[in-house]
Amino acid sequence: MHRQTIRRAWAWAIVLVTAVSGPIQAVRGQAEADGAGSIADRYRPAAKRIIDAALAGNDAYNKLEQLCDGIGNRLSGSPQLKRAVRWAAAAMTADGQENVRLESVMVQHWVRGTELLMMNEPREAFMPMLGLGGSVATPPEGITADVVSVADEKALDALGEAVRGKIVLFNYPMPPFDPETGSGYGAAVRYRGGGAQMAAKYGAVACLVRSCTAKSFQSPHTGGMKYGDAETKIPTAAITIEDAARITRLQARGVSVNVTLKMEAKMLAPAPSANVIGELRGTTYPDEIVVIGGHIDSWDVGQGAHDDGGGCVTAMEAINVLRRLNMIPQRTIRVVLWTNEENGLAGGKQYAIDHADELSNHVAAIESDGGSFAPIGYSIACNDEARQATAVKQMGEILSLLAPLGATKVETGHSGADVGPLKGQGVITMSHMVDMSTYFDYHHTHADTLDKVDPEELSQNVAVMATVAYILADMPGRLGEDPAGQ
Repeated sequence: MHRQTIRRAWAWAIVLVTAVSGPIQAVRGQAEADGAGSIADRYRPAAKRIIDAALAGNDAYNKLEQLCDGIGNRLSGSPQLKRAVRWAAAAMTADGQENVRLESVMVQHWVRGTELLMMNEPREAFMPMLGLGGSVATPPEGITADVVSVADEKALDALGEAVRGKIVLFNYPMPPFDPETGSGYGAAVRYRGGGAQMAAKYGAVACLVRSCTAKSFQSPHTGGMKYGDAETKIPTAAITIEDAARITRLQARGVSVNVTLKMEAKMLAPAPSANVIGELRGTTYPDEIVVIGGHIDSWDVGQGAHDDGGGCVTAMEAINVLRRLNMIPQRTIRVVLWTNEENGLAGGKQYAIDHADELSNHVAAIESDGGSFAPIGYSIACNDEARQATAVKQMGEILSLLAPLGATKVETGHSGADVGPLKGQGVITMSHMVDMSTYFDYHHTHADTLDKVDPEELSQNVAVMATVAYILADMPGRLGEDPAGQ
């Protein structure tokens, strides 16, 4: 009789726990019973539930519309970035996220001003251009000089002092995107970032660079540049593929090209900004953290839709989908919208400083900063090779659940710029990867606008990030740990 009473008590306790904890607890419990330790089997029902809910409807595109159309581009130090930071905090608060806050960051404040590039010889023609972030200005009357086109640094070195008093053009072509080898962006961006230093050491008076893209419709692409410790700082700007090719063709025919470059660019005192934080607090291990996010700033052209408004709203909506489903994982999922990625990385660096004491409890840090195109998987980077290898295997299992969305690729070697400082502190960092075939068509241009974002692909990114973040925050062991016993 006593044993029967005990059995009845346990039965009612089980019923009560299941009712209180919600349907997902029952799903998780059944998965754990049937999964035989496999991450994929354990979370198959949960993954399907998240994916179905995210694709059925979410608020990501609406949020992106508010950010892009309502606020616009968001260069560090600008009033628009201040508005965007406040907007993001208000949006996460309205969604019911926990611990929503702004964490102060001082950021670089570069202002473009009015700028102009005109060809004078062999004929007059306006040339679209964008000054590079961090550049100095020209004199008020501008700089008028002949242009010398070079393919790369080696060609410049061969000319040496012959470029003194002239404007150097680096006509380095970025190859089309290759899904196997990548974009070729790294090699091309070297001249955007350091071309002014290379040209100034030989006495050039200004520097022009071919835009970092493989496709152009007379669209210049801006981006950051640095003078390093150079004593002489010369103005530098990006021009279109079309004009870079035209100048080079004219020069090859022996025709001199003379231009006038005018730029009002200037660097102001550092300005206050903030990283935006919001959380879905974990139930069992709330101090263990999975970070997801993007960067809230953008360049001062276009709307920063793909770079990186889409990454921000994907993370914001990922935890919103989970909250609406009452799928609260064991660990905390923290959304971080970093500031000043484009021209300083101050947000990523400051986050690592502000959270130094808890980085040992960071399970993973994921950044989405490659556009909001169709998701394809994740790249993993970790200073510990053994942990990275284990993480790759575990992510392979997790991403197998995303086969319906095509997001099953796992690779190593890179993650996001803002999570880079965390990698240096031993955190497993990841890049949320998408099909970047057309990303550099819009990157850092006037064309990076909301209409280039496919709402369906944006929802797919939400579904993928929400699923991955949930499993990483809920699975029995931490990512990168020995999976024995899971």
